[in-house]
Amino acid sequence: MIIVWILLAVVVIGAIYVIITYNGLVSLRNKIENAWAQIDVQLKRRYDLIPNLVETVKGYASHERETLEAVIVARNVALTASGPHDQAEAENMITGALKSVFALAEAYPDLKANTNFLNLQEELSGTEGRIAYARQYYNDSVYRYNTKIQSFPANTIASRFRFVEREYFEAEGESRAPVAVDFGTAPQVDLDRGAVPAEPPATPPSTPPTPPTA
Repeated sequence: MIIVWILLAVVVIGAIYVIITYNGLVSLRNKIENAWAQIDVQLKRRYDLIPNLVETVKGYASHERETLEAVIVARNVALTASGPHDQAEAENMITGALKSVFALAEAYPDLKANTNFLNLQEELSGTEGRIAYARQYYNDSVYRYNTKIQSFPANTIASRFRFVEREYFEAEGESRAPVAVDFGTAPQVDLDRGAVPAEPPATPPSTPPTPPTA
């Protein structure tokens, strides 16, 4: 009889552990989804501000076509990016292109003093800061989740219920280098009519997520 009670206790404890672990994994996964939703909100705000910035700069430096086209091309790439890895690389393209646009203000005093330009610069800078904060929160959430599903014995439950590793929202390798845009293969852009949407990039083969570097 004692053995029966012991076995029953083991079963109950095991069931409780499975329930607690499963619910914990669901909670971690939901935190990742919520964190990504917050990033998406800020990214969309950034994309909405860029056309206004291009129009403002074009009024003072319309002949700086290559610099303005680089921003539109980078925005097109970001709009069609799929997954955290591709999105992070696209955001690095935008950041590099925007730095070039803001650098133009040094050569055009009237542009530098334009109220609309200054407001857009401030809004974009603030948005970029919020993206950086949201990205850090997202990556922290991914780290906790991935660590949990890789750790024993939680990994056995994660595997059973198909909890899979998630990607970090971090640029890697060449995406940290200065941005180079090839206008020979880039989407066509008419600065007077706006950007022509880029073709969606081919879906890259899935690769294991890489922890964020220090």
